[in-house]
Amino acid sequence: MFLLKLLFRNAFRHRLRTLLTVLGITVAILAFGLLQTVVTAWYAGVNNSSSTRLVTRNAVSLVFSLPIAYQERIRRIEGVSAVSYANWFGGVYITEKNFFPNFAIDAKSYLDLYPEFVLKPEEKRDFQRDRKGCVVGRKLAERFGWKLGDSVPLRGTIFPGNWEFVVRGIYTGVDTATDESQFFFHWEYLNETLRKSIARRADQIGVYIIGLKNPQSAAEVSLAVDATFKNSLAETLTETEKAFQLSFVSMTEAIVVAIRIVSFVVIIIIMVVVANTMAMTARERIGEYAIFKAMGFQAHHIAGMVFGESLFITATGGGLGILLTFPVARKFGEVMGNFFPVFQVDSSTLYMDLVFCLIVGVIAGIFPTWRAIRIKIADGLRRIG
Repeated sequence: MFLLKLLFRNAFRHRLRTLLTVLGITVAILAFGLLQTVVTAWYAGVNNSSSTRLVTRNAVSLVFSLPIAYQERIRRIEGVSAVSYANWFGGVYITEKNFFPNFAIDAKSYLDLYPEFVLKPEEKRDFQRDRKGCVVGRKLAERFGWKLGDSVPLRGTIFPGNWEFVVRGIYTGVDTATDESQFFFHWEYLNETLRKSIARRADQIGVYIIGLKNPQSAAEVSLAVDATFKNSLAETLTETEKAFQLSFVSMTEAIVVAIRIVSFVVIIIIMVVVANTMAMTARERIGEYAIFKAMGFQAHHIAGMVFGESLFITATGGGLGILLTFPVARKFGEVMGNFFPVFQVDSSTLYMDLVFCLIVGVIAGIFPTWRAIRIKIADGLRRIG
């Protein structure tokens, strides 16, 4: 208890310096936590991918479509438990600022392949019965104030025209990591309209989603699917859902790397700041350490005081930074929900915060401790006054 009291009094002997150092550590840990959370949110789709699903697209590019006739041939392949499909629609709600993912899906099979989207049975039934019906995520519904039965107009970009939908279901995520900002409607509605307006674009889908009987057979099923359509007019590329999601993240890999680098630079800068603070503190107290030695205190006692003060300051600032990370991340997620539908502080980020606090405290105290324990009593007493 005496040592803790001594550490507290020593740490706040120069209150302004200590408070500014603690504030700097708090801001650094907060910034590090937010930047790491941004990286985690960037990989949210990858981390939440299911090992039981494959995605099949056109081998040339995702821009090119596949015939709907492929569905039954895929279904007959050994190891396939279910097949569904989807089209990226790219519709705009009122203005381009209101961006959200919207897909034309096979209502009968798509939701069955995605059990993480939880929908009430009556809402699912109403959605399947209404050709113009749509299902939206909880966050998306809250964002625009949509309720069941509301009419939602979208302006087509990839598929021109004005499209009207009726909200028949609002899904929730099975956990907090599930994206609740998506919009789904009937592919049949899209296809019927295309047959009347642009017949050459009808009966085409963007990707097939394949359910596996056994996740261990992903490689074999992928090869079998692609072999089935080899040398056809629309060859396929089949990969795991995780690999499919990673292909999008890889397009912005440089940004992710830059964010990671900045987050670690922040920690290095604050390490230098704390080290400077402890060096100034040790230099000012050389005489005191000499007196302690004259009184019989050993080197480990002196080291404990210097290291203890360094760890106390970093722990205080780090603790405040970690506590502030949660409300700040929640507010950031609300403001940037368009770009990061899943934005939550991961446990790995908290562990890194704690580890870096310890590392900063230890490294910042190494040189001052070394200097304090090596000072000779006579040399130290000469510095008094």
